[in-house]
Amino acid sequence: MERYQHEGGGSRKLPWARCLPAAVLLVALVVDLVWPPFNTFPLLATVSLIAAPMFSLAWTVGSGAIACLVGWLLSFRESQEVLTRANVIGFTTLITLTVVAGFLNRMFAREREQLRTSRQVAEAVQRAVLPTTPDRVRGLAVATRYQAAQEEALIGGDLYAVHDTPHGLRMVMGDVRGKGMQAVRLVNTLLGAFHAVALRLPDLPAVVQAVEAQVQDVKARQDDAPYEDFVTAVFVEILPDRSALRMANRGHPAPLLVHAGEVTVLEPEEPSLPLGLGDLAGPAVPVDRCELPPGATLVMFTDGIIEARDRDGVFFDPVPPLTGPLPADPGAVLDTMLTALFRHTKDLEDDAAALAVTRLPDDDPNENTPAPPRAAG
Repeated sequence: MERYQHEGGGSRKLPWARCLPAAVLLVALVVDLVWPPFNTFPLLATVSLIAAPMFSLAWTVGSGAIACLVGWLLSFRESQEVLTRANVIGFTTLITLTVVAGFLNRMFAREREQLRTSRQVAEAVQRAVLPTTPDRVRGLAVATRYQAAQEEALIGGDLYAVHDTPHGLRMVMGDVRGKGMQAVRLVNTLLGAFHAVALRLPDLPAVVQAVEAQVQDVKARQDDAPYEDFVTAVFVEILPDRSALRMANRGHPAPLLVHAGEVTVLEPEEPSLPLGLGDLAGPAVPVDRCELPPGATLVMFTDGIIEARDRDGVFFDPVPPLTGPLPADPGAVLDTMLTALFRHTKDLEDDAAALAVTRLPDDDPNENTPAPPRAAG
């Protein structure tokens, strides 16, 4: 598993907020020029306080010093006698609030560092839970990406697994509702069940039913598990000859098939409820079939990708960036999608996981790379 690095900084929601200290200084200047009797010291006193949560300590103190300088210049412009009682009180207030802003800045910095550490720990635990995937399996190339949410410090519920079996290459991509230890328990249950039955059961619907039964059992044995806990998941089986794939979608975002510059959204013909809610529907597991031509790439992802919004609230659509000439390489396809994602949004509000599998061209020298002796993970 790789963590996809991206560049970005500042706040996606309030990018204009970083301009507030300069704007307040400008307002103070304009007000003093237009209405000289107005006391601008209260405005100037807020400059360092506004800068404290957004800038470094040096910038915070510097903004307070600039506010003091502006106050001194405005006082000198109005009168040669700068050290009046009112001005002394104003300057004292400016200096005091600048010191306070410095202490607040350090507090904000410590909290940000603690949150960043919590995110790193949560991501490390998430990476430890997810199994390792093979890079090459019987003429198929595999790539994965994972990016933790920028605004969360809890362990997420995104999951995926890839197993080479006698019945074909079997994969699952899922997303547990919620975060924290409850989500981790369901992730471990689903991955363990999938690992056991993917190797043993010859029929994909039977695999899905076995995993459903395990998720239901976990919910039944946990008093604190809410009834509405569920896991959206898509199960995929690429046939041994690689000519086609079979897919069972349990309420998960539809995978994409990228081939020859075109993207096909693999929507299920018959929708199904997520795992954990199967008792509300019949036992049947609808399965869809799709051809997998040489050079085609199957892309699966969690809803953290398609629910990412830009500053106008528009959701990210992964189809346009994947439409066009792309190499028959799953890593390149995922990088293209995620590069477009982080152009669309700066900060993810939910974890994002992606898995891609490419059928290597028939003349690829790595096509017949032998599979590992046992299932990955």
